[in-house]
Amino acid sequence: MKKIRVGVLFGGRSGEHEISLLSAATVLKAINREKYDVVPIGITKEGRWLSPAHSGLLLRGETLPQETGRHPDGHTDADPAAALAKGESVIAPPMPAASSLTPFETAAPAGNQAIQIDVIFPVLHGTFGEDGTIQGLLELADIPYVGAGVLGSAAGMDKDIMKRLFAACGLPIVKHVAVLRAEWEKAPKKVVREIEDRLKYPLFVKPANLGSSVGISKAHDRKELGPAIETAARYDRKLVIEESVGGKKRKARELECAVLGNDHPRSSIAGEIVPSAEFYDYAAKYSDENSKLVIPAKITRKQMKELQEMAVRAFHAVDCAGLARVDFLMDPKNGKIYLNEINTMPGFTAISMYPKLWVASGLEYQELIGRLIELGVERHGEKRKNQYQKS
Repeated sequence: MKKIRVGVLFGGRSGEHEISLLSAATVLKAINREKYDVVPIGITKEGRWLSPAHSGLLLRGETLPQETGRHPDGHTDADPAAALAKGESVIAPPMPAASSLTPFETAAPAGNQAIQIDVIFPVLHGTFGEDGTIQGLLELADIPYVGAGVLGSAAGMDKDIMKRLFAACGLPIVKHVAVLRAEWEKAPKKVVREIEDRLKYPLFVKPANLGSSVGISKAHDRKELGPAIETAARYDRKLVIEESVGGKKRKARELECAVLGNDHPRSSIAGEIVPSAEFYDYAAKYSDENSKLVIPAKITRKQMKELQEMAVRAFHAVDCAGLARVDFLMDPKNGKIYLNEINTMPGFTAISMYPKLWVASGLEYQELIGRLIELGVERHGEKRKNQYQKS
């Protein structure tokens, strides 16, 4: 049986570049090589797309050549199209199509031999990878890919739009306000007054379009609010300020479910994060061994069912596909559950919650990767049933 050729796309210009490298390394190590022919595709922090050979250097943290070379037809490794499959150059027709992203090897014995990528696994976190941008490129090229489409990715990335969709579906969310960076720069005192009129301290201040807790701060009072907004504003033009669940004296319980599927998704059991810090920040997620993941979460059977049902509803609310991790906050005083956010391409490192939740639910890591690839191909086949012109 012919192997399925999978392009694993990683790196990128996002603030989550390093996390993407960790996730991709784990996926590349675990994927079933007997079933899949794997092509690594790296993107540098500057946005330069790399050939498979140079992608390995990026993954291992080794120094990349200053000039990766120009091929006889004028293409370089920086061409996004040339990086989507193993080869040295690419023929790009006037309009985007699958053939425009099918490189060929100039050294092939019988001339220019096309090498087709069957499906892309975009292990990209954050901006320019999880926000619908790379999904749009792959849609234009008519290449199957793992995960949510353009709409689901974009809606799941923007915490403001995401919360609006959750609210429209009747899902419980935390009180919050959205602020534009331009509004803050023009009238910071007015913005502070408006926030304090609507919300109570302590507050979480977040960039609307970023993940892995990058740029997030907790403001306990007005003195800390300004610096928190400045920090978040470095990463996005839109900010989300949320009221803390549990208030000043208590810390919210952080619960998560992993969702898998397309039109008929299912949820894993729920897990709980017990961060060593005041909240599950970047350091706690990726470098602090004192933070704990409790799987399954120590909650009642009724609460477990409620979380699983809400996770699937959140998945549908943003028109997600393939996979998502859905995060919740539970008030420690009364047990009320709030939907916090959805992550359409969650971390895939060895210590990440998404794969751990599925392992605990009976689906091993290698099987999970295979199922995600199948779902990507399935979604592409379903979309191909669409008619785009009048018959």
